[in-house]
Amino acid sequence: MAWDGRTLPVTWEGAPEIMGVLNLTPDSFSDGGELLAPSGALRRDVLLRRAEAFVEEGAAYLDLGAESTRPGAQGLPEEEEWARIQEALELLAPRFDVKLSVDTSTPEILRRAPPLGAALLNDVRALQRPGALAAAAESSASVCLMHMQGDPTFMQEAPHYDDVVAEVLTFLQSRMGEAEAVGIDRSRIVLDPGFGFGKTLAHNLSLFRALPRFVALGVPVLIGVSRKRMLGALTGRERPKARVVAGAVLAAEAARHGVAIIRTHDVAETRDALAMVQALDGPT
Repeated sequence: MAWDGRTLPVTWEGAPEIMGVLNLTPDSFSDGGELLAPSGALRRDVLLRRAEAFVEEGAAYLDLGAESTRPGAQGLPEEEEWARIQEALELLAPRFDVKLSVDTSTPEILRRAPPLGAALLNDVRALQRPGALAAAAESSASVCLMHMQGDPTFMQEAPHYDDVVAEVLTFLQSRMGEAEAVGIDRSRIVLDPGFGFGKTLAHNLSLFRALPRFVALGVPVLIGVSRKRMLGALTGRERPKARVVAGAVLAAEAARHGVAIIRTHDVAETRDALAMVQALDGPT
């Protein structure tokens, strides 16, 4: 079912909502190319099956990304990015009663996606590209503002902070203020500390331990650690798809810290981990 155009109701009391990742890219670090044919065309049947499985497994969001933001990733021409997003939105919006999220930093796509059913605009650059804030403000879609040091092409080349938690908090508070200044109500804002985006393992761990400080800002917090390098560094598992258990454990910990949305490639496993936390934290 297409989004009805109203402000997205995002709550963060109780169990987090799960966001299933649908990579419309040929070069994602985790599952790049699975949803695209060798020609670059969208594999519509595979996308539909993946989306249906995620919904059945408990996803409240489906996150569509057409441009890879893995370390070292190169940019994508705007029209090529939009062609993939447009086709996916038109395919999924009429079929699924979940919230569709679009992972993009491109102002024109931020503007064009909500009328096709995008309820959340998920920007790894926190609406910093020229025109992005204004484009996001034109709709009633919610926005996710993420922290990233640098750019995907070079963000993992010796990232440095004097105090990573303080600096990321300050950045997100500043971007939230900028968003509010152009008319994006605080009720529409979600924040993401940006695990793995211009951070070392030590930075990521410090940010994770500090999640209650981000939750204390008073808006929903989203995290995405699924299958990331930090999990491989901690477990010794080189293949991203072998890091599912580690990601589910961190999802459970994030729930206990008050995180509102868990972005993951592994919806069923994440749902099970969150169910265990909810059961243990419930009445005895």
